[in-house]
Amino acid sequence: MEYPRPQLKRNSFFSLNGVWQLNDLSINIPYPPQAPLSNYHGIINDTLVYQKDFILPIDFYHANNQVLLHFGAVDQLTKVYVNNRYIGSHSGGYLPFYFDISSSLNDGVNKLVVKVTDSLSHDYPYGKQSRESHGMWYTQVSGIWQTVWVEAVSKNCIKDLLITPSLTGINLKVNTEASRYTVTIENNDFKKTYTAKDTDITIDNPHYWTPDDPYLYTFSITTDDDYIESYFALRTVEIKKHQILLNDTPIFLHGILDQGYYHDGLFLPEHPDFYKTEIMNIKKLGFNLIRKHIKIEPELFYYNCDKLGILVMQDMVNNGEYRFIHDTVLPTLGFINFKDTRYKNTLQQNIFKQHMIDTISHLYNHPSIISYTIFNEGWGQFNSDEMYQICKELDPTRFYDTTSGWFSQKNSDVVSRHIYFRNKILSTNLERPLLLSECGGYTRPVNNHLNSNKKQYGYGKTNSEKELTDKIEKMYQEMVIPSINNGLCGCIYTQISDIENEINGLYTYDRKICKVNQQRMSELARKLYSYYEKKSGLS
Repeated sequence: MEYPRPQLKRNSFFSLNGVWQLNDLSINIPYPPQAPLSNYHGIINDTLVYQKDFILPIDFYHANNQVLLHFGAVDQLTKVYVNNRYIGSHSGGYLPFYFDISSSLNDGVNKLVVKVTDSLSHDYPYGKQSRESHGMWYTQVSGIWQTVWVEAVSKNCIKDLLITPSLTGINLKVNTEASRYTVTIENNDFKKTYTAKDTDITIDNPHYWTPDDPYLYTFSITTDDDYIESYFALRTVEIKKHQILLNDTPIFLHGILDQGYYHDGLFLPEHPDFYKTEIMNIKKLGFNLIRKHIKIEPELFYYNCDKLGILVMQDMVNNGEYRFIHDTVLPTLGFINFKDTRYKNTLQQNIFKQHMIDTISHLYNHPSIISYTIFNEGWGQFNSDEMYQICKELDPTRFYDTTSGWFSQKNSDVVSRHIYFRNKILSTNLERPLLLSECGGYTRPVNNHLNSNKKQYGYGKTNSEKELTDKIEKMYQEMVIPSINNGLCGCIYTQISDIENEINGLYTYDRKICKVNQQRMSELARKLYSYYEKKSGLS
């Protein structure tokens, strides 16, 4: 299997994926028990007890090593035991964590027990998970749902990197207690070596990263007792009046909403290679951006976005209260100007804030990520101006859509709108880029590729490839392209695939059928880019 952490890669790697025991029945990890690929046939309660016996290879670690047990993600509350010793706990279901298990290991068989509680508490980020799938709410994902693995490291190992790019080089911060280290950048036509703790690296004849030319520089870091490999890209993102600039050049963000659900693995595809397939299918349709909606993916997803060249707008994962009338019905009718000071649950606010901070830290080094959405359609929204300031101080290299859809306050880098059910020419009086951050969502049922016979969900019905493609073209011609004249610099279509009973994808849920005409979609994208370039004075 592929190494699960491509931006801090070392030779020490032992996967614990495969057959485990869950509540005394077998389960295929890393899939959640609700997913068909897990092969789990037991009752799924709020409390899950996993067990795995493992033997580490001979010479996997030495007496002066630390052995770290990594979890890609476990939903929601986790306690870990090794050989009947309590190791530690973690809360939240979307971010990686690890424990030092060195002092608890045996020479032979080791018994790992992972106790998980997932009551779908709205105190913690839960995204679109629901006890029962319906409409735009999907099957709950419980317990372990990403790779579990072990590595052996030195006590003065390289713990983390912070890579801040520009158009001439990078600033590299290395988190290590090692007394010295060497950075070696080696690409096709050059090799450079640096020795420093906080390194400003200038690149001669810089090669910029773009969706059309996603050039990555590879490098290694060596200490007396550690060696890692990583990569970076040269790219910048800026806001200037009504434009978003990539590498000092205005760009139109032609995006697709992607919620990261799969018919057989729920939160995971059958194999990580599918990320490559999905990204290339998105690019073939003409899109240059993915809005990763209300979910954080395994790092291999973002690595493939970096490598293959697709921009990413990353959503924070919501917790807190969802109010159907207040958050959906009233805004759809045009009531979009509510304050966000009513929501007073301090516990949920603190959990969201910390998860937001941890998300930015976790994803900081990925060049494909150019933006974050903080709140979507008011779900759990509170003190959005303050959250914007926190994010901007943590990472000023990206732009922020503070309130995607509606309920905007003062602080945001863009004006963000959601339009469904009608085509409307957009405009803004603010000196900010205008972003149509959700639109479309037209349905097309495809027989033998539907998830169930339950009530189908979407925002406008079609019955054929031609009818769906016609309707999408009409939306862009009547709403998107005319809005460019008023400062529109991006549009995100809902969505890349059907999900369960929501059948408004450009692909079926199993990804077997593309429901639109690919050639016409690609041509539509070319016309869209061309029109924007002319309006921006680029051609």
